Amino acid sequence: MAPFAMFPLGSVLFPHMPLALRVFEERYLVMMSRVLGARPAEFGVVLIESGREAAGAEAQRRFRHGTVAEVTELGETDGMLAVLARGGRRIEVVEWLDDDPHPAAIVRDVPELEWDPSLAPLLAQAELVVRRTIARASEFVELPWDADVGLSDDPVASAWQLAGIAPLTPLDQVRLLGSRSLRDLLVGLIDLTHGAGEVLTAAWTAEDDLDAELASLGEGLATGEGTVRPGTDTETAETADDTDSTDRTDSTDATDDPEETHP
Repeated sequence: MAPFAMFPLGSVLFPHMPLALRVFEERYLVMMSRVLGARPAEFGVVLIESGREAAGAEAQRRFRHGTVAEVTELGETDGMLAVLARGGRRIEVVEWLDDDPHPAAIVRDVPELEWDPSLAPLLAQAELVVRRTIARASEFVELPWDADVGLSDDPVASAWQLAGIAPLTPLDQVRLLGSRSLRDLLVGLIDLTHGAGEVLTAAWTAEDDLDAELASLGEGLATGEGTVRPGTDTETAETADDTDSTDRTDSTDATDDPEETHP
């Protein structure tokens, strides 16, 4: 297997989600020149377990599971290379190689998650939980995604997008990235989002119509009834214009290091 260019970050990239980077380190400028010389122009993104994004004395530890990012647009901002990319297939690092001069690894593809129509009620519940959590948590903290952001019409893509917009920690996100089935992804997303909502808002005391709908969905899942599909918006995360995607990604993927785009 050939070496694959890697870009360890302080955030998780999910399939079907946008990524915006500001590249200024020499090693990553070299990497981008190499990446752009191939078709498709791809590199791997993994979450940093410990250490900094920028080069330094402290060695990085990195998680094994990651996502391939395909470059979709290039530009320049403040003298730095601006890169827009989109998450594609999942990968697993088999072996890390010596930096030459940028990180590289031997990777293998992780099987795609498969859709089963019986998962429709679970997907609908996940969407309601994520949107409700964003809507309520946004009253207490600033979040990078709106509760009414559009999703893809494709159920597998929309499930990954829900994971991408949910207000979760990077550790929760990397756990979801390693899901072995779409059911595992949706169940984990619902559970982790519930927990995140409780932390972000402290306590929700008033039951509303959405709570009742979630309860109804839960009963349907328990009895095997219901075939609800989540609603979709005209403008989806899959087809949103470049400006819209850039703005949202800037907030989603921002870290303390200037290598990534900040709000």
